[in-house]
Amino acid sequence: MDVHKGSGTQLKRTMKSRHLFMISLGGVIGTGLFLSTGYTLSQAGPGGTILAYLIGGFMMYLVMQCLGELSVAMPVTGSFQTYATTFIGPSTGFMVGIMYWVNWVVTVGSEFTASGILMQRWFPHSSVWMWSVMFAVLLFAANAFSVKLFAETEFWFSSVKIVTILLFIILGGAAMFGLISLHGAAEAPMLSNFTDHGGLFPNGFLAVFIAMISVSFAFSGTELIGITAGETANPAKDIPRSIRNVAWRTVIFFIGAIFVLSGLISWKKAGVIESPFVAVFSQIGIPYAADMMNFVILTALLSVANSGLYASTRMLWSLANENMISSRFKKITRKGIPLNALIASMAVSSLSLISSIVAPGTVYVVLVAIAGFAGVVVWMSIALSQLLFRKDFLKKGGKITDLTFRTPLYPLVPIAAMILCFASCVGLAFDPNQRIALFCGIPCIILCYLIRFFKKRQPKEAVGEIQMDKTMS
Repeated sequence: MDVHKGSGTQLKRTMKSRHLFMISLGGVIGTGLFLSTGYTLSQAGPGGTILAYLIGGFMMYLVMQCLGELSVAMPVTGSFQTYATTFIGPSTGFMVGIMYWVNWVVTVGSEFTASGILMQRWFPHSSVWMWSVMFAVLLFAANAFSVKLFAETEFWFSSVKIVTILLFIILGGAAMFGLISLHGAAEAPMLSNFTDHGGLFPNGFLAVFIAMISVSFAFSGTELIGITAGETANPAKDIPRSIRNVAWRTVIFFIGAIFVLSGLISWKKAGVIESPFVAVFSQIGIPYAADMMNFVILTALLSVANSGLYASTRMLWSLANENMISSRFKKITRKGIPLNALIASMAVSSLSLISSIVAPGTVYVVLVAIAGFAGVVVWMSIALSQLLFRKDFLKKGGKITDLTFRTPLYPLVPIAAMILCFASCVGLAFDPNQRIALFCGIPCIILCYLIRFFKKRQPKEAVGEIQMDKTMS
């Protein structure tokens, strides 16, 4: 039974395979790659940075395998929130939904603010707020008009980022091995930056462990494929293909870019570079490199904001569809848009945007800490949901061959994913700069459980239940 077919509270299946791939890839490739890699390189060294991203990519791959089985068997828009509700418990499902919603609404507000700041490079006398409001209105319109318009917008936003990364890897690799001359360099660096200045791990393996924590956050966003499952035209075919493509291409993009970056820039200098990508393009001699990268980073910010607005809206709709919050948020327009949920998500995003200016050292810091912690918590819930789903599926007489997409090496994959995610959370305690995520995130989780516990339970509606999709068998 297709739970999204029919009434005025159910979404429409209009997304295609290319949309799924770009939405998920666009959600993960953002400023974390374009701006923050220089800092990570300066802390862990060349070998340590690559190793940290490999571990983070492996963890992402494991989680995506778990999400693939769940999303194909039960392609609902609530995705991991609905799965957690069904297989772990309603309170956990409520907590996962709220944490993920907070994660994205805070991110959307910060992306609008950052976009306005970037525009000041070209319009130095303009107001940040003017650009922030303009971008907010444009992306709100893209999400409010139709699902297809949102998907097309994200497709082109993500395309710009992917082309830039590919050019960076090709041109940077050529410069690294002397096929293209570098400005101010007598000869090509080759692999000298990997062997000089302390070698691959100049600050030891503890630095790698701490770097892995932030790197795991950088890979968050790939789970957006699960959110789009309920609006996918052919989930049984499109979701497995998108998951396979996103998993290996994301790792290749990240590792390839970081390998070239480490080869061209010494880890001792990387931390003081605002955008290492700008530095490399400038060394190669590409004219207007700084302006080009400013445009690409702006596109990356808007892409993440676009995906985040979509994800937060659908998560709020899912919570309403499960009768966990007001039913007004599950109402949709004739074009299949949960407009009330979209307006609420945009409103809270605007509040977090204001707090980033008015009280950057208090409210906003707390919200961002919770948002970062929420990503890993959601990944843990995906792995645990898949572990319990498979167990329940077999107990009820299901056959493994009935599953179109199967998580390999069950139960090792979901267990390994949970262990790595838990290790990332524990590791936060060893990093003073990220420790606040635990101090804010854990109380937020407890608060979600308390709210759910004291909230008077309401009778479930049939529309909030999920069933196995016909395309599974």
